[in-house]
Amino acid sequence: MNKNRIIPALFLLLFIANCSNLFAQVAALPTQWTKTAADAAVPFPEYPRPQLQRNDWLCLNGKWDYRGGKDVANALDPEKAIAFDGKIEQILVPYCPESVISGIQRKQEINMWYRRSVEIPADWKNKQVIIHFDAVAHHATLFVNGHKAGSHAGSYDGFSFDITPYLNKGKNTLVVAVQDLNDGRVPSGKNGPRGDYTFCSGIWQTVWLEPVSKTYIENIRLLPDLANNRLKVLVNTKGEGKVTATALDGNSVVAEAKAANGTSFYLPIKSPKLWSPDSPFLYDLTISLEDAHGKVTDKVKSYFGMRDIKLGKVNGVNRPLINGKFMMQLGLLDQGYWPDGILTAPTEEALKFDIQFTKNAGFNLIRKHMKTEPQRFYYWADKLGLLVWQDMPAIWYQNEDTTKTRTQFRKELKTLIDQHYNSPSIITWVPFNENWGAFDVKNITDWVKQYDPSRLVNGNSGFNNNPSYQKAYGDPKNGDYVDTHIYVGPYGASVPDEHRAASLGEFGGVGLFVRDHMWPVANNAYAYEPTKARLTDRYVFLLDEVEQLMKYKGLSVAIYTQTTDVEHEVNGMLTYDRAVEKMEMDRVKAVNEAVIKESFKMKP
Repeated sequence: MNKNRIIPALFLLLFIANCSNLFAQVAALPTQWTKTAADAAVPFPEYPRPQLQRNDWLCLNGKWDYRGGKDVANALDPEKAIAFDGKIEQILVPYCPESVISGIQRKQEINMWYRRSVEIPADWKNKQVIIHFDAVAHHATLFVNGHKAGSHAGSYDGFSFDITPYLNKGKNTLVVAVQDLNDGRVPSGKNGPRGDYTFCSGIWQTVWLEPVSKTYIENIRLLPDLANNRLKVLVNTKGEGKVTATALDGNSVVAEAKAANGTSFYLPIKSPKLWSPDSPFLYDLTISLEDAHGKVTDKVKSYFGMRDIKLGKVNGVNRPLINGKFMMQLGLLDQGYWPDGILTAPTEEALKFDIQFTKNAGFNLIRKHMKTEPQRFYYWADKLGLLVWQDMPAIWYQNEDTTKTRTQFRKELKTLIDQHYNSPSIITWVPFNENWGAFDVKNITDWVKQYDPSRLVNGNSGFNNNPSYQKAYGDPKNGDYVDTHIYVGPYGASVPDEHRAASLGEFGGVGLFVRDHMWPVANNAYAYEPTKARLTDRYVFLLDEVEQLMKYKGLSVAIYTQTTDVEHEVNGMLTYDRAVEKMEMDRVKAVNEAVIKESFKMKP
């Protein structure tokens, strides 16, 4: 047994139901954050939207009344809320009911009903009150004091409603109805019938309120333009007004500009400090909105990074250039699953943990695989300096009811790009992976590239792999990458062509069993090593091979599988509970940094 192994004691998570019955949930594999999350009166108290931040807000995370299970009423776009009579459970929001932290921990919930009361702060008088749901799977309907306030479909995007017309003085009752068939006909990624991990249904990210004026800033769009030393800014508002944007370096004003709402304008950034993994400098940004009378009706804080990403030639080979320089992208496949919270990290500290671990290990890239994360995840990637490849979660039955399923996929793909557009860390969109749910790949790849020309697009990562139940779409032959997945690899990786760079979107996957830190199922990997030292030797050898491919075969990206073990997979650098480092991380860091350093010698 490894001498530095941490063996946590199995503990019980206790919750008190509204009906006064005591029940216990057992954490099959607790993390160091499980108890903190379960005991929190208000989980995730941190401001949830760092790139559009206001001072006043109210977090609605915490205990909600809950009804689910097989016999509960249909929750698909109902016209009225249920009465919540009979047995009522309590659920800890924002954890999905399949998770242990939620206090429910059922295998799969399809129809879910949530209820809680809230009092609007007195100083919000004469304000519009907006409720935000940062992610709910999949179809959600909100009732406020019995009035139907709105509905939304989508598992991985945030949405909001103006609930002002439905509010009372004093106590207000919110009821959320959610249905998630999880049948693979909407984007679900690994959280689906062919994804083979624990399902995640219902509310799984933060719920919160904020007050705004009748004229307010709805969203912003930021685009760094390094060629002209400027930042392109678009501010969309509810109501008309004049916008003032101010860029700051610490307390020093760098630039200021005014424009009408809904009109793009530029902030000149002279001699910009560039954002990169080596130097992730972020400028602060304040945006204010004035009405026709010159009164400031809204003010938000944001940030931006000055960086660009594009293809260019290095010694005649197509490679991705960050700020005009080639940097070998060495990353981890990051699936973002947790044994206690499923798709939801147990705490903010846990959410940051995986990012910091990746950075400390000498990687410069995360491939966020088959899911999205809360906005604060991307904030930490921006701030700590990690590049991000963002996958679009797959649908699984793309050829059934195509008008509905494919339309929903396209809608959610557009929303994913819109909601994460401003993060400098995100450099590549990945619409499809290994042909899963793939359809119209060539056109969708072109559409993504046209919709966001500021980033690279990997249309079908690992096109050389395909599920046995369908015909492979294959290489779309467009986009910015020729991308294969090779296990164990890395030899056999793709090579660049006339228009695209070469990426190894997944490789490695070598496993190590760590007793007392594995999910209680049959565990597997693509290959195995018996000890931590042997696994480290194997990784260092694989990176030596990656370096050869980089230097002599044109490889520009290599993404190792994976950050952590996940349920039945034991090929992580960390155990699933994040308690044990399975490799000698000083050696991992050294070889990663050595390979990246070699790439700097390759000049455009």
